[in-house]
Amino acid sequence: MRKEETASVRRASGGSAAPFDVAVVGGGVAGLSTAVRLLEIGRSVCVLSADPPQKTTSNLAAAVWYPTEFGRQDGVLAWARRAYDVFRELSGTEGSGVVMRETLMLLRTPDEGSPWWAEAIGGVERVGAGDLRSEWGSGYAGGYRFEVPLVEMPVYLPWLLKRFIRSGGVFEERRIESLREAGARAGMVVNCSGIGARELCGDREVRPARGQVVRVENPGLSVSVRDEENPGGRTYIHPRTEDCILGGTFESGNWDTTPDPETARRILARCSELVPELAGARVLEHHVGLRPVRRGGVRLERDPERPATVHNYGHGGAGVTLSWGCAERAVELVESAERELRL
Repeated sequence: MRKEETASVRRASGGSAAPFDVAVVGGGVAGLSTAVRLLEIGRSVCVLSADPPQKTTSNLAAAVWYPTEFGRQDGVLAWARRAYDVFRELSGTEGSGVVMRETLMLLRTPDEGSPWWAEAIGGVERVGAGDLRSEWGSGYAGGYRFEVPLVEMPVYLPWLLKRFIRSGGVFEERRIESLREAGARAGMVVNCSGIGARELCGDREVRPARGQVVRVENPGLSVSVRDEENPGGRTYIHPRTEDCILGGTFESGNWDTTPDPETARRILARCSELVPELAGARVLEHHVGLRPVRRGGVRLERDPERPATVHNYGHGGAGVTLSWGCAERAVELVESAERELRL
């Protein structure tokens, strides 16, 4: 029997026997990444998730490394750098769904410096307006070229779940109503509930940012393109192995998960104008996901009122980009709490 399967039973803070050392709430990319890292330090871990990974918001993500909607919040650069390093290494692992993808970020306003996140990926190559005009027209002031991980989530999430289970983890498809309920399963709880944190722990700073995308057949593209300043709305094209994810929207406070046909039409028009090869590409699916945005940024801390609880949520549209860095910090907080509580 494997070591993880024979881990000793710890006790919850209330003194009742708990079958696991740690319960991770949430089966998306944040929860599974954290759970894997906890197993790697020898803890017995149960993931409690209302849905299987393939039905979480994470599964809908375009998932190209990019700290979208974040500035220099404390910790973000380090978390993003760590995730970049892990995904770069995983890009050499067969079946992981991770590839390194060249990206062109187009700028409509001049920028003489480098983006604040450039150092996390070893820098970017500046592209002048003159170098862009022949292919992209005269509407751009320049751009950046860089190579970052692209994570094909329908492949990566099952791979990550399998890695977790093969290492001795337990995944329970179970909706919980409170963190106290999760605490009955383990001595420590890590809350990776994403948008669910709004109700689960009463965090009213969490709100949805509705994102609609269109999935089309890949007509042979291999370079991701971003036009974040497009006057018609943010525009991005992320080619995967068999398809392309075209976006998109960022509608703060909108809880509607039904794809809007007119929004889809505009996305297709913007993306086809930017990359003409997409004109006529067969539409495969329309998706809407609710990014878990939090006013004040990521919550990655021990709960001041629940000493055996660590929070790791509020990653917005950068859940993949911050995943491994935040997971490793969450593990550090769990270890610190265990020492203090003597679990």
